[in-house]
Amino acid sequence: MKKPDRPRQPTSLAGLVEEVEACTVCAANLPHPPRPVLRVSPTARLLIVGQAPGRRVHETGIPWNDPSGDRLREWLGMTREQFYDVSRIAIVPTGLCYPGTVKGSDLAPRPECAPLWHPPLRAAMPGIRLTLLIGAYAQAYYLGTRRGRTLADTVHAWRDFLPDYFPLPHPSPRNRLWFKRHPWFAQDVLPALRERVGALRATGDNGGAHRPT
Repeated sequence: MKKPDRPRQPTSLAGLVEEVEACTVCAANLPHPPRPVLRVSPTARLLIVGQAPGRRVHETGIPWNDPSGDRLREWLGMTREQFYDVSRIAIVPTGLCYPGTVKGSDLAPRPECAPLWHPPLRAAMPGIRLTLLIGAYAQAYYLGTRRGRTLADTVHAWRDFLPDYFPLPHPSPRNRLWFKRHPWFAQDVLPALRERVGALRATGDNGGAHRPT
């Protein structure tokens, strides 16, 4: 397979998003025409990195617009309005386009995507102070050999990755057995997550990169 070309150097974040939206690097391997789903802003302080859009997100173009997103917002203690405030929160999945399904389960994010687009997107968002790594694919890309043997090991060691990263399991309803087997997540990790995200939002209110009008 031909190695994808690095994106050109656009003059603005808006120009970079145009490059992303025009990307066809893995189009031949997608079940539908490419439709990258992301939200970015130069003033964002929190970056959410998940897996790849599911079918519903692909159809609506709204990230985390599904039951998984409802649970994620509950974890963060946010309303939909707060969650989708792009001036504060950026959303860039590991794979930007819907990869399709096999036997009822979503396929993995395309491997070409994150190495091609995440570095320039992150460079264009200098205000990011914390990145939530949701699921094994995001953790594998950003943490590499630093991650634990299992996803549970990585999440349990969340303190080791601060202040830059906060690893989380995927909030999919299909993971209910994982949550049942790991009660420490709700007891210990979620309160710490809400506290850290809340403090980050408060910092933005009180003199950070973004001040609401």
